[in-house]
Formats: sequence, structure tokens, C-alpha cells
Amino acid sequence: MYAPNFSPLRSFAPLVSLLATLALPLALPAETVADSKGAVLKDRALLGEDPRWIYDDYERAFAEGKRSGKPVLVVLRCIPCLACIGIDSALLLEHSSLSTLLDRFVCVRVVNANALDLSRFEFDFDLSFSALIFHGDGTLYGRYGSWTHQKNPTDNGTDGLRETLEKALALHAEYPGNKQSLAGKQAHPSPYKTPVDMPTLAGKYTRELDWEGQVMKSCVHCHQIGDALRTEFRNRKERVPTKLIFPFPGPETIGLELAANTAATLKAVAPGSAAEHAGLRANDQLYALAGQPILSSADVSWVLHHSPDSGSLPVVVRRGSETVSGSLELGTGWRTHADISRRVGTWGMRAMALGGLLLEDLPDAQREERGLGKQGLALLVKHVGEYKEHAAAKKAGFKKDDVIVAAADSSARESESAFIGRLLARFQPGDAVPATVLRGAERLDLKWPIQ
Repeated sequence: MYAPNFSPLRSFAPLVSLLATLALPLALPAETVADSKGAVLKDRALLGEDPRWIYDDYERAFAEGKRSGKPVLVVLRCIPCLACIGIDSALLLEHSSLSTLLDRFVCVRVVNANALDLSRFEFDFDLSFSALIFHGDGTLYGRYGSWTHQKNPTDNGTDGLRETLEKALALHAEYPGNKQSLAGKQAHPSPYKTPVDMPTLAGKYTRELDWEGQVMKSCVHCHQIGDALRTEFRNRKERVPTKLIFPFPGPETIGLELAANTAATLKAVAPGSAAEHAGLRANDQLYALAGQPILSSADVSWVLHHSPDSGSLPVVVRRGSETVSGSLELGTGWRTHADISRRVGTWGMRAMALGGLLLEDLPDAQREERGLGKQGLALLVKHVGEYKEHAAAKKAGFKKDDVIVAAADSSARESESAFIGRLLARFQPGDAVPATVLRGAERLDLKWPIQ
């Protein structure tokens, strides 16, 4: 992650040059610039002394928040990743419409996860851009960042971010009178102080980046935190918790579609969903969920991440001049409706559960062309890994364009996401999963190893 701000007379032109270099067309969710090290070093050289942004030192930012009485905006950014360039530039450019608003915050940029205090920073570790807003005493007001932004790097999301920051300022003005309502937003206790204290990362990384040498190899990327948590369970031969397989579910998991470039205004409610049954409507503004004030879609995902596997969530919305309350009913298995296909962390789970396969549920039209029904399993093999643990399925005989029509005693239709969850819940390393595949007109029985 990376990037502070600039004074226009001193560094506006170099910054525009840097952002132009980074703002390339996005083809993959984790596509990066060709020269990752160069981008990070250039960013540090340009922004390290910026007057607005404290650079890579959140403890200093909290101290300044206490001294000044301003809330603290912590932005975590993976600079080499091309996703979220638009949001990043909206924050950094002095001519941005956010500039005046940012003056009301103590702003800090964090560009690596090595020394993150995990008892304070808990967020969607797969995102390449996340913002967390705190009181100077460390109390969290809310989170910002979502997969909508991750998928649309040219959309700077300025209006939605502005709304989120304005809501945070409103909470700050009421603090500490509202501290009890913020309790559910705080990070949960962590068994490890920082990522470099986690067993699978300890000894490989230190708290400081190797700025003078292998800066990229010395950097802990946020997604490695989630990877490490899942690997610990697998190494102990324990079931990976469902919430780690489907982390931070998006609002769409419960039937909510938020309007683009807003903090938390509903664009649509899916028919038959938990949201529709709760009485939510398009144009409602989410005000509170599970008793927590909602500042953005990231806050919705936070609530869902820590929600029970079934049960009720109280919800409050603003509908015009009215405040309307309801209850969202979470049915059994609701997490498996989350789409994890674009997550960086899912690649590790593909190695664990699928032996390195990338799968896609065949659309109805293609099913019809192949003579397959709409209700049966039909997962197309889009990619077969070729290296290390991602080569297990290839070694077991799987090929690109195979269609898996039965696996692990089931032939019911499901997404790749739900399929991964089912396999990780049922099988342990060393098990072999039986599968039936269609290869052209041929039907084959294969097995791939769970790793």
C-alpha cells in the first residue's frame, strides 16, 4: 500500500505523471504495474514529505488527532495494484473536490501491512484500497472501500467518499456521547500483535520495509493476513471457518444493491431476498445495521462478516423524512451466496480445494448448447494452474475447457464460490475428491487432491 499528498506548486506535475503511469486498463482484479518497485519508490520520493499526509506512521497520526481534536483518516493502499486508482487520485490531487474536506482530518497513508496493529485494524484484507476513520483515542467511526470500487478503477467514487467522510465528521461531533453505539464497529481481539507475528509470516518478514534493497519482497500485502489465518486452520487439520472462506460479504449477499457513488443509498432490492422481506426499498438510506451507524458499504460488509450463520439483524433506514425500522432474517447458509471469485485470497483457496483450477458456472445458454440442464452442476474449467500447489489438478488429469458435472457426491448446481466452501468444509489435506467431467463428448471420472 502507498501514497501521501502534495502541494500543487511543488509536486503536482510529477504526481499527475505518476497517476497517468498507473491508470492503465484493468483486465484482472490484481493486475499490477510492470515496475512495481519503481512505482513504490517513486511514490515515496514524491510524497514522503507532503504537508497534508503523514506518511506510513499511524501512531504519529493518532497522537496528532488527540492534540488537534481532529478525526484520523487512515488510508491503506497497495500502490502497484491498478485497482482503485480513481479513488486514490481523488484523495491525492490538490485540485480534487475532497481537498477542503480532508483539511478537517488528520490524514495518514499506510503502504504495507507489516506493522499493522491487528487489534486495531480489521477490515477486508483483499481490497487494494481501504480507509478507516478513527477518533484520536483509537475508537473507530467507520470503514470505506468496496468491490464496486475495486472493479472500476476509473471511477473515482468521490461523491460516495465525501458522504462517508461527512458522516464520520457528524459522529465525531457527537463523540463521546455516541461511544456505546460504536462498540460493534471496533476490531476484535487478535492472537497476534502484527502480521509478522503470525506463524506462516514470522521469520519471512520484519516490521520495516527494505527500502534500500528488496522493497517489494519485504512487503506483507494485506491479503496475506487472510491467507495466513486460513492456512493455520489447514495446518492444524481443522475446518476453516465459513467467515474466512466468505469474508466481508457484500451488500448484494442479502439482496441489497447500493447506488454508485453514494455512501449507503439503496439503488435496488432483490426480489425474494432478506432485504425485501425486511421491507427495504430503493432510495432508502441505510442508517444503522445491527445497532451500528452505517457510513458506507464497507460498514455493511463489516456487520455481515461478524453476523451469525443464521438469525436476525435489526436495520434502520431513512425514507424521505421518515425513519423506518425492520429486521433482516439471515437464513442458514446465507454466506455461501457471496461471490468470492475476484478476491486475491481466493487463489490460495483454489489451491487448497481445487488443486489450482479456476472454475465458472456455465450460463444457461451454454448449458443448452451442450445439452445440460439448468439445475445440475456444470463448472467450466477456465484455467489450470501449472506451478507448485496450483499444479495438483493438472497432474491429476484435469484440462482447460473440461466441464465438472459431479463432484464430492453432488451434482446440484452451484457457483465456484459455494463449491470451494463446500469442499473446504468437508475435506482435509490428503483427501482425494472424486469428480466427473465432460471433455467434449467424453465422460471421465477423475480425482484431485485436497491440499
